[in-house]
Amino acid sequence: MTPDGKSPILSLRNIHKSFGPIEVLHGIDLDIHAGEVVALLGENGAGKSTVSNIISGTTLPSSGEMTWQGARFAPASPREALDAGVGMIHQELLLLPHLSVAENIFVGRYPMKAGRIDRSTMEARAHSGLERLGLDISPRRVVEGLSTASQQLIEIAKALTLNARLLILDEPTAALGSEETKLLFKQIERVKAEGVGVIYISHRLEEIREIADRVVVMRDGEKVQEFDTAKIPVRTIVEAMVGRSMDQMFPPIAQPTDETVLEVKGLTSPVSRFEDVNFTVRKGEIFGISGLVGAGRTELVRAIAGADPIRSGSIILNGDDITPNSPRDAIRQGIVLVPEDRKLQGVVLDHRIDENIVYSNFETVSKSGWISAPKIKAFADGVIEKFGVKGIGRQNVSEMSGGNQQKVVLAKWLARNPRVVLLDEPTRGIDVGARSSIYEIIHGLAAQGVAVVVVSSDLEEVLGVSNRILVMAAGRQSGILDHAEANDVSVMELATA
Repeated sequence: MTPDGKSPILSLRNIHKSFGPIEVLHGIDLDIHAGEVVALLGENGAGKSTVSNIISGTTLPSSGEMTWQGARFAPASPREALDAGVGMIHQELLLLPHLSVAENIFVGRYPMKAGRIDRSTMEARAHSGLERLGLDISPRRVVEGLSTASQQLIEIAKALTLNARLLILDEPTAALGSEETKLLFKQIERVKAEGVGVIYISHRLEEIREIADRVVVMRDGEKVQEFDTAKIPVRTIVEAMVGRSMDQMFPPIAQPTDETVLEVKGLTSPVSRFEDVNFTVRKGEIFGISGLVGAGRTELVRAIAGADPIRSGSIILNGDDITPNSPRDAIRQGIVLVPEDRKLQGVVLDHRIDENIVYSNFETVSKSGWISAPKIKAFADGVIEKFGVKGIGRQNVSEMSGGNQQKVVLAKWLARNPRVVLLDEPTRGIDVGARSSIYEIIHGLAAQGVAVVVVSSDLEEVLGVSNRILVMAAGRQSGILDHAEANDVSVMELATA
């Protein structure tokens, strides 16, 4: 009970979970009270998602028990949990692309009238939910083609229409910018005031201080620490998560040479996603690109990588105009892109690690035109070791944590020794331990003379890794800041100009 004598709405006692011979949860105890936000933190693989899946009915525990609003609780499916008042927003988007926004929000629970779907009511309620989140999208629009951020907000709108008494939010802001995150936090405060309990999972530790009432830290399947307040130093949380001292998250920023590697001149999108963008990236420089969601950042780096067309402008590499017409053109010239959505665009999830690595390096592995298993193994094993991927070549990528999946995407492209590396949201949905190792890889690339471009919605990240920062607003270039003059205020002033 709380000091005021109120019982928790949800209690977990001595929860264990095993997958085959491997036990992944070791006796978890957890209480959630009405009207509070509990941050559930830990590195990838700590057991956060398994706990969430047990509460939401996706997974059954091996032993232990739960109570919900004072009664025994053992949902055998998400539907049972939802009917009881427990809703979960997963980190991975679960929308159906060929259905409308409204149909996605109400799928499985469509409002009915005279035996038919009441579309006017459904669309009106969907519009209301979208409006609360500041999302200006027609509820009749098909989901396919919407940005990752918009789809994430639709998932959140879907959960908010459930009128659940407990919401589990798994990385809800991973694809959101600062303005969208503020809108979400307003909704969390609203449902909290209505007595809804919230379990909030995030790797963005600064936002935990803003939104959470308590913090529970997991490591290696155990609850290792609980804080009665979120107003504690980030360093304290990080050290509890990783079990060791973290002296510094971001490596020291080295100075690049004066030699220009990449020059972007007057680059303009044919559909007005960005216009007249100009910048240079020097040898050994880490060049950040910041801005609110929808500013055109992703579209810009995709155009540089030849993945999206351009209307005008040019891309110059080491003094030569190499403006690519396709990703293959860019790759041949030494420009590679690590995309925003690693699961859909970066890896083939149900294929092995070694296969994913080789897919981007056929010409190295098959110089004679033939590929053999020993060649694949030798090449992939070397790349896995070089870039610190925690896994073996024959393991499927789907079995890996988010941080190691991202390392596979990095490794398969960096094995080509590129001249320019474009990183779009390189640490999205990745825990602090894995983030630190990816930052080391980024700085290692710069030290080797590679020109690195980093797009990030995480302002702390883009400030922490970049020599200079290009700020975009509504497809326009607002300004370029040197590291010494860049801070959260100066960047946001340009991003909202």
